[in-house]
Amino acid sequence: MAEPLSPAAPDIYDLIPKVELHCHVEGAIRPATVVELARKAGRPLPVDDPTELYRYRSLAEFRRVFALVQDTLATPDDWARVGYESLLDGVRHGLRHRELSFTPTRHLAAGQDLGAIVDGLTAGIEAAEAETGARCDLIASCDRTRDPAAGRELVERVGELRRAGRARRVVGVGIDGPEVGTDLRAWADAYALAARLGLRRTAHAAQDGGAENVAIALDVLGAERIDHGLAILDDPALTRCLAERRIPITSCPSSNVLILNRFPRLEDHPFRRMREAGLLATLNTDDPAMIGLDLGAEYRAVARALGLDLEALAAVALDGVEASWLDADEKRALRARFERELASLRARAGGAPG
Repeated sequence: MAEPLSPAAPDIYDLIPKVELHCHVEGAIRPATVVELARKAGRPLPVDDPTELYRYRSLAEFRRVFALVQDTLATPDDWARVGYESLLDGVRHGLRHRELSFTPTRHLAAGQDLGAIVDGLTAGIEAAEAETGARCDLIASCDRTRDPAAGRELVERVGELRRAGRARRVVGVGIDGPEVGTDLRAWADAYALAARLGLRRTAHAAQDGGAENVAIALDVLGAERIDHGLAILDDPALTRCLAERRIPITSCPSSNVLILNRFPRLEDHPFRRMREAGLLATLNTDDPAMIGLDLGAEYRAVARALGLDLEALAAVALDGVEASWLDADEKRALRARFERELASLRARAGGAPG
């Protein structure tokens, strides 16, 4: 493979057109916005300086911060603001299409209405789309720390909203939260209902658990995409199966180092080995604001740590289109747009490396 892209032109990483399939809106909220929302909602924060807010030393501490941030989202206007800002922030770094996750179970238990949450997110996203030309759909995510019945209720409510024409932007469901001590099979009923409703399905699996959770997500839940999937390479037969079936893996390397602490350095992340094994592995930020990250920075960091050149990154970007839940015509149009933009980048860089 050719040498990594030159540090002399870092802007090229932002200019690569990108799809993002693994980003949590609660983890994409600007620190200053969290402070303002918390004050408005009358919820005290442990710090006054927003730059100090996103500090944690373990996955457990991160999840406590994540819950704290969730608690600042009290009204539809709050959801609209964070949806709007997160899309604008992504577009600055090459985002063209995002499938954005939100995990509302905590809010529903506190008395918020799912329809109001979706309406708020939709309003913010539509405003950002009108300004930028980017596109964003939504994934309603179940919370593994809650009773599986809450997951079923969430899917039921999404179905009701879609029948009423209020949640067309919610195209799929997912599940996040700790794998250790939980069994994905418990959410089979929720996922079966999602399939009957025509919703797409993804699942966090093999993040802090083993490769067996990927098999459960696929075989029991009917997942069409796997979020993280870090342990997949531990099972060669499973790896071959996913590669042959072109099951997308939404990889988040920087998050796996900085939040999960699964690897001591980005150089140790298996993303390149996943790609070399034929897996449809894409690059994503996960919780960008909480780790001071953006999509351009993720492409840059992974390229430099793992020795990926422009052609390798272009292939990742195009695979993001394939891995999306856009329909066939939309994928063809977006892929053609990406190919034009990538050709322009190659020319700007003096031709494709290597």
